[in-house]
Amino acid sequence: MLRPARARAFAAALLAALAGSAAAADYVQVPAGTLASAIAGDTGGAPVPVDVFSMRVTPVSKGEFRRFVEAAPEWRRGRIPHTFADEGYLQDWRGATTVGDRAAEDQPVVNVSWFAAEAYCEGEGGRLPTWNEWEYVAAADATRRDARGDPAWRARILGWYSTSARAALPAVGGAADVYGVRDMHGVIWEWVDDFNALLVDADSRSGADADKLKFCGAGAINLQDRENYAVLMRIALLSSLNASDSTTSLGFRCVRRLVKEPK
Repeated sequence: MLRPARARAFAAALLAALAGSAAAADYVQVPAGTLASAIAGDTGGAPVPVDVFSMRVTPVSKGEFRRFVEAAPEWRRGRIPHTFADEGYLQDWRGATTVGDRAAEDQPVVNVSWFAAEAYCEGEGGRLPTWNEWEYVAAADATRRDARGDPAWRARILGWYSTSARAALPAVGGAADVYGVRDMHGVIWEWVDDFNALLVDADSRSGADADKLKFCGAGAINLQDRENYAVLMRIALLSSLNASDSTTSLGFRCVRRLVKEPK
């Protein structure tokens, strides 16, 4: 998804504003491999190649995002243009640069738009992960690179999806998966770079078609692994959004592309 010129200008300004001011985030290298996509339409059902990249160990926290908006005031609540964030943007904060109590600083940031998330990642020298990159890491558990065939593992993820979104968020930094990445499941939903390319175009969300949820049915038909309902739920959520939207349980993490795998 290409950002408008104004958004790109914001991101360029952030690189200068955040240089030397933001605490260094922990990234881990994720080795190259292939993803057996749950979506039948992906490359005709063949495994999807995923190049080596590095991923943030944890989602971006409220404290980290607070430092971001302090360095780049154009992204503060009340100042960000409506084009880049809806009215729910950072609505759980006490003020434009005030998160709440000290404990809240360690919670993952939510109520943040795609535009703001992408700008933050660019300010950190990265970008949002693609859908395939995110799903590639999300398929892992503590010992396996792909645990999706384990019914108990899938049930735990679905169990979290069924809980109320009103519960207080935990601090970032849960148990690590086999790559050393934390909190891929059980804490928040996460933005991906190409969220608006998942089975549905903008016309079915905002056009004249009265059946605005038909993409959910299309997603179910197009699932290669019909038992992996968690993937369908992620597709349904992300496909329903516009880049300026924010929700109370949606945050993000960043990735960085590695030119080649170290020897």
